[in-house]
Amino acid sequence: MTALTAPTATRDLDDATRRTARLLRVELRDELLSILREPTGLFFAVAMPVGFFALFAGLYGAEDGGGIVVGTRMLATFGTFGVLGVTLLNPGIGVADDRERGWLRAKRVTATPLPVTLVAKVLATVPYSVGVLLAMTGIAAAMGTLDVEAATWLRLASVLVVGALPFALVALAVGFLATPNATTAVLNALYLPASIASGLWMPLENLPDLVGERLAPLLPTYHLAQLGLAQIGVGTIAGHVWPLAAFAVVAAVVAGLAYRSAKP
Repeated sequence: MTALTAPTATRDLDDATRRTARLLRVELRDELLSILREPTGLFFAVAMPVGFFALFAGLYGAEDGGGIVVGTRMLATFGTFGVLGVTLLNPGIGVADDRERGWLRAKRVTATPLPVTLVAKVLATVPYSVGVLLAMTGIAAAMGTLDVEAATWLRLASVLVVGALPFALVALAVGFLATPNATTAVLNALYLPASIASGLWMPLENLPDLVGERLAPLLPTYHLAQLGLAQIGVGTIAGHVWPLAAFAVVAAVVAGLAYRSAKP
């Protein structure tokens, strides 16, 4: 009896896996297109970070930054800023908008499980994050301030893109509980000050000691930037992996609680 039912159970599991993968592909395609259709989100999440990078790289990119060209160093710091803009703003605002339109409620009675939709919202940030980094890299190359090998760039991009994914959980948590306008305001209120205090716009040495020495190490944005810098030979990864891992666990718990408290 067991020998007859085991192949059936395995076949059912394989069918369910293929069905979920197919649904995820459809949801991911829709999410990628929905980001393109939202010009405001594209501006704040993509165009603004790239524009800031071009401005600061044009002003300071050719300078020496402790043995490495500042324009290359900025790929790690402003790259962190750009990737976080995509992973924070797009999923959170998207969920809040879906809630307001009643779309999340509709998802609960469709063939697509809601978790698949949420995973698609997070994964849809990956190509846009890579696009931001490619745009910044192109600007640095055009300005003659790019000094990084392809393998190093790939390692940097991988660290920043993967390391930024837990921030999407925070975005989802806010989106579950707030209106679209409130979600935009809350996420920007977290994103911009944390970026400045983490040294993503300017070196921490230029900030007050209270910020650079005491506040910055408490911020996950700081640790992600330091991991990025380590990929291009500035500093090490020591002491920066576990704070991000702890942040990911906390963000997952908060997102889960927000999801259970949300009114679809």
